[in-house]
Amino acid sequence: MALPEGLVIAPVPRIGIGTAALGRPAYITSGRRGDLGTVRSVDLLEARTHEVLDAAWQAGIRYVDAARSYGHAERFVGSWFAAHPDRRAPAVVGSKWGYRYVGDWRMDADPHEVKEHSVAMFDEQWPQTLAALGGPPDVYDVHSVTPDSPALTDPELLARLGGLAAQGVRVGFSTSGPRQGDAIDAALALAGGPFSTVQATWNALEPSAGPALARAHDAGWFVVIKEAVANGRLTADEGVAAALAAVDGQTPDAHAIGWALAQPFVDVVLSGAVTPEQLASNVVARVPATPREAFAALAEPPEQYWAERSALPWT
Repeated sequence: MALPEGLVIAPVPRIGIGTAALGRPAYITSGRRGDLGTVRSVDLLEARTHEVLDAAWQAGIRYVDAARSYGHAERFVGSWFAAHPDRRAPAVVGSKWGYRYVGDWRMDADPHEVKEHSVAMFDEQWPQTLAALGGPPDVYDVHSVTPDSPALTDPELLARLGGLAAQGVRVGFSTSGPRQGDAIDAALALAGGPFSTVQATWNALEPSAGPALARAHDAGWFVVIKEAVANGRLTADEGVAAALAAVDGQTPDAHAIGWALAQPFVDVVLSGAVTPEQLASNVVARVPATPREAFAALAEPPEQYWAERSALPWT
């Protein structure tokens, strides 16, 4: 699908910063108690977000990712740009709609977020995103699209998204679940569809979306990888992945991110760092010398991977 004239993404460094684990008190990344402590007030997490964003900026990162469901992540990003207005123009800001944060800043909330891909949800959340960020994002994704999502079939919603694209916002979607590739291919097949960017989970344990992401990249889409370290599973100091990283002379996190960077269909790989130290380790990632077949041996069946991910505790 040809992109609308003038609708581009400026070149950005290939590592971006995600705020899923910074914008709310609880998330499914391992090790949060050690990373964030037990006191996680709004003010403290806003300050931490700003600290990590400062470190990211100094490291050359120019892609920042948020979402309506990441607690106050959009607001934290917006306040950071308000404090540094000269940084907004060189940056690329992506956000997502389609989930509502309902956790009420509680660690034990059940649920933490509620999904709804409807015209009413879009109409509610787009103004909220504008207010929180202090202006429009460069990229606006439907959050967590699966093959049965109305975002792929609802004519009214697709028209709304097309209207947003016509205003200069690059419209896309993120994916989740064992059928990520099917969702991407369904979107690619939409005649005159509004989508030109995709954010997908891809890592050494769950590489199944790779062929569909390659097709999206070949169609001119902007491809962002999330969860390259598998919510912390690929950062352990022991196990097969850690041993491969050690042989390659990288930390496990950098090794995992480097493998994502090695994929020819990837434009940006998100770091989910919640400390400047984690970020510093992430950004030195390089393409591994590890044999491809060694990574292939790490891959799990998608159904197994997503079942394990769904069982991860919010901490």
